[in-house]
Amino acid sequence: MGFVPLDKESRHVPVEMIIPRTGSLISLTNQHNISEIIVSVQERRGGTYPIQELLECRINGIKVTDLVGFYERECGHLQMDSLYPSWLVFGSGFKQGSLRTLIKRLFDITASLLLLIVTLPIILLAALLILIEDGRPVFYRQERVGHAGKPYMVFKFRSMFNDAEKGGKPRWATTDDPRVTRVGKIIRKLRIDELPQIINVLKGEMSFVGPRPERPHFVDILSAQIPYYNLRHSIKPGITGWAQVRYPYGASVEDAIEKLQYDLYYVKNHSLFLDFIILINTVGVVLLSKGSR
Repeated sequence: MGFVPLDKESRHVPVEMIIPRTGSLISLTNQHNISEIIVSVQERRGGTYPIQELLECRINGIKVTDLVGFYERECGHLQMDSLYPSWLVFGSGFKQGSLRTLIKRLFDITASLLLLIVTLPIILLAALLILIEDGRPVFYRQERVGHAGKPYMVFKFRSMFNDAEKGGKPRWATTDDPRVTRVGKIIRKLRIDELPQIINVLKGEMSFVGPRPERPHFVDILSAQIPYYNLRHSIKPGITGWAQVRYPYGASVEDAIEKLQYDLYYVKNHSLFLDFIILINTVGVVLLSKGSR
């Protein structure tokens, strides 16, 4: 409906959207038939924060929603610019437990074995084509950061030439990356290069669904620049994830921030139902070749 400003607070809202403060908040909600108030306040100290008026609205049936919760509900991610520690500590979600862990593990094993059976001919064909084009090795092992920050070796089909990272320095993948082989371009577009990670799932190093694992070099960089980045390591990484189906391929710090917002949403709200939603969306992403490089 509009925006009710607080005194002495900077505004980035069109003038025509501002509702003049002619009375209390409860009177404004009655006047404009408001059912929900979204609170987007930069500074909550100094005596200007209308906590008593918001409480009055709440007990009179008006829903009062924090900006972070609003973004979570409407966009399916946690807005980093508005995130603060107390919301993470006292808010809902981030539930872990032995029963949840057991159910997810059974789901991981079942889904991985089914995927292995269905895609076995594709796996064998991909291995043969890689061998014909660029020789051995067919598989590519690379260190990634897993659950609780522990490193492990991820398995993938090799989609780049053998000297892709000269000098051993990690590099972000780019659009039309010249290091990618002809077979590599195909298996990357169809996400076939990710199929060997079934081994990691069966070993218990990964889940079928979870935040995508990153290399230690980039984790160090991103952890130093992005608040709460390491929260994504509170659960096992996955072959596919919420960020993968909701955001295109990321190859920069800025992309990592955007993807982290979706990863944190998954960490906070992960469930078997959400995993099924992600798997359904993953099929669409693969068929349309979205987000591959």
